[in-house]
Amino acid sequence: MRKFETLLLLSPELPAEERQGLLDALTGVIAREGGTLVETDDWGMRDLAYPVRKMDRGHYVRLVYNAPAALIAELERNIRIADGIFKFVTVKLDENVEEVA
Repeated sequence: MRKFETLLLLSPELPAEERQGLLDALTGVIAREGGTLVETDDWGMRDLAYPVRKMDRGHYVRLVYNAPAALIAELERNIRIADGIFKFVTVKLDENVEEVA
């Protein structure tokens, strides 16, 4: 299994309980498809560099997980059909990264 990171940009108008329900659904997809969630990092509300869908702010959430490559297609399919997520990016993390002191 490889290590992946998905950065989600959520709508600022999404209430906290709906946002948590959406994240629970996505982590459920990861678990159901054979992956393991390593870390969930909630960055909170931030200003955007440029307006996206007429919004100047967004709520950022970072998911780090170990997963087979086939899981990515299913996870991104679920992200695309979910209401409240208007941007996302998934990248494969290098396992041989040394941390800078």
